[in-house]
Amino acid sequence: MTELYEKSLRKLELDNVLAQLADCANSEDGKDRCRALLPLDDAEEICLLQQQTTAACGMIVRKGAPGFHELKPVAASLERADRGGCLTPVELLRIAGVLRCIRNVKAYYSEDGEPTVLDVYFQELSPNRYLEEKITNSILSEEEIADAASSELADIRRHMRIQSAKVKDSLQKIISSPSFSKYLRDPIITLRGDRYVVPVKSEYKSEIPGLVHDVSSTGSTFFIEPMSAVNANNALRELLIREKKEIERILAALSAEAASFREGICHSYEMLVQLDCIFARARLSHKMDGMEPEIRTNASLELVRARHPLIDRKKVVPVSLRLGSDFDTLIITGPNTGGKTVTLKTIGLLTLMAECGLHIPADHGSAISVFRQVLADIGDEQSIEQSLSTFSAHMKNIVDIVADCDRDTLVLFDELGAGTDPAEGAALANALIEFCRQCGSRVAATTHYAELKLYAMRTEGVMNASCEFDVETLRPTYRLLIGIPGKSNAFAISRRLGLPEPIIDKAKSLVNENDRNFEDVLNQLEQQRQQMEAAKLEAERLRQETEQMKEKSEAYYAEIKREREKAVRAARAEAQSIIDDARRTSNEVADELKQLRKQLRENADVQGSNAKQTELRRRLNEAEDRLAGHDDTPKPRPQAARAIRVGDTVELVRFGTRASVLAINKDGSYLLQAGIMKVTAQPDEVYLIEETKQQAKKIIERSQRAFRSAGASTELDLRGMSADEAIATLDIFLDNAMMANLASVRIIHGKGTGVLRKAVQDELKRNRCVKRYRLGVYGEGEDGVTIAELA
Repeated sequence: MTELYEKSLRKLELDNVLAQLADCANSEDGKDRCRALLPLDDAEEICLLQQQTTAACGMIVRKGAPGFHELKPVAASLERADRGGCLTPVELLRIAGVLRCIRNVKAYYSEDGEPTVLDVYFQELSPNRYLEEKITNSILSEEEIADAASSELADIRRHMRIQSAKVKDSLQKIISSPSFSKYLRDPIITLRGDRYVVPVKSEYKSEIPGLVHDVSSTGSTFFIEPMSAVNANNALRELLIREKKEIERILAALSAEAASFREGICHSYEMLVQLDCIFARARLSHKMDGMEPEIRTNASLELVRARHPLIDRKKVVPVSLRLGSDFDTLIITGPNTGGKTVTLKTIGLLTLMAECGLHIPADHGSAISVFRQVLADIGDEQSIEQSLSTFSAHMKNIVDIVADCDRDTLVLFDELGAGTDPAEGAALANALIEFCRQCGSRVAATTHYAELKLYAMRTEGVMNASCEFDVETLRPTYRLLIGIPGKSNAFAISRRLGLPEPIIDKAKSLVNENDRNFEDVLNQLEQQRQQMEAAKLEAERLRQETEQMKEKSEAYYAEIKREREKAVRAARAEAQSIIDDARRTSNEVADELKQLRKQLRENADVQGSNAKQTELRRRLNEAEDRLAGHDDTPKPRPQAARAIRVGDTVELVRFGTRASVLAINKDGSYLLQAGIMKVTAQPDEVYLIEETKQQAKKIIERSQRAFRSAGASTELDLRGMSADEAIATLDIFLDNAMMANLASVRIIHGKGTGVLRKAVQDELKRNRCVKRYRLGVYGEGEDGVTIAELA
């Protein structure tokens, strides 16, 4: 990488973006690798990096990001252990942390999911649960080795505890003795140099024979090891030395074991660092609301609502632009602070980010081309030490750019030709742009020169663009308008800021006529652009409304179609059900008829035969109604003109049968005469029929015939039947009684053995139509009959 290219990377602030990327990494090596990223110029490698970032984004969305916080550098420690060195507890715990990280990241990865370009990294991880647990079980902290590290260490520490207790017991006797207590500064046992001692007043130091290990800073206290404790302290000291040697042996053994797995640990560590960098790119993508751009190799780029990544997302205004497709050079004009430089930096920085494998903050549809280098001349590099003016500093940089640009270069010029005579600066800028174009480079330049605006209008392959500025508010909108040259708006801005009008008029008079005419043309173009944009917005609004209406219409049509298909399916299913029901009913009727003929031939019970015939007629009528599509839903009737009186004709709504009103009961119900039967009905169960007497007479006669044909009876004789036959007959009888709205019925089953009576009463108990039942009393048949009240 050339010095010029490195300078361009700094001007475009790629290092600041990489610093944000490093903040998204967990490990120190991952952060360093993020900061060291460089743009690539191989399209396949760039595409692979972009796919890795996209895959990591998907995994973060599905199950969060893996943790790399325990990833600490261990290569140097493992190399030293491989050479026979003994690692410290800190180094061993760091290795255990790396092994734990390898295991956790491996567990995070699931081979059951869709294959991604990251699979190769996860599959290369080699967890080592054995070494990880051996280290963590042996080393409790950076300064403490566990007793379980070895049986020898556990035995030594057990003896140390016993010996320590002996020393303390012997010293406790001294500090507890009345004869010695006056010699002690405090009645305590303390440690000096791993030996237990007692604090003795300086004037009594000769009263307690022993070894002096320390003296207080004031000299008033001597820390003496009594002779009675010397041997015990010596034994404890020997145990401490043995403990230290055993710990050294344990650390050496763990170091050797770690060294034996050095290659696998280092390889897995490298995979983890790369994954940390990849997931850092994914985190930054989520943070910037980035997307994977299309990678091109034809030196064309297209940005859709691109945002500069270093400007606050709430403040930055997106820009949309293209370069290299229908034109190779973009001349950006407009007032100062209008966003020209930000646009230029956005083009360069997003290109470099994509070449580093980073997602770019733009909308879908954006595309970046691969350039060998992006060269930029942006900012003021005036140097007092080197005696360079603003123009000279820019020109020195531009000289290096034109010497290195080619067809694989993206060149960015900010305020090209500024800082010198306007006429010469404009001519020089024109020549520089044309030279870079002849080299095959893609060029984007910002300028205030009207000559460059005319150059862009007259030259094929060169396009004007402008940063919009609101003169009324003196604020830029930061919108980039392709195809329209911009105005500097110097006079309008000066007027709004309070410059006296005579000065502005004088300045206008000094502008030559051609420049004034050109500014007038720009004004007209701007007005036409605003009108066209307003018309475009209105057309877009109408298009969206039409599209919404179309979607609603299509959705409504689809819903109607679904409902129609649903109705057809339901009708077919209902028809099939009716056909199946009718076929089943006809088969059952045929079987019943055969049974009736057989019973008639055998002189069977006539009453049971009549009941069965009635049931057959009822079932045939129901089947006929279903086949005819009979609707049982009650039809709405007009409200009666008057109240029901005795003698009126009413219709039983439930049965469609007419009856005469005999009486009106106290509770508001009616006593009716229907044929030979008298029934009680509630007001909501009848409907007043207002017809002539002759019509009423005919209707009542028809109703009576219909009621008689129903075969309803208040009494059923089951004597002589088996229990099964009796139950079947009883069910039909109860159905007819309910249809006739009977209040109670009498069932004759005889006294006999009581089997038939029990079967009848069990069936009455189960039947929902029966409210209650009882045996008959004297005059009703006593135990030979059962009286049932119907619900």
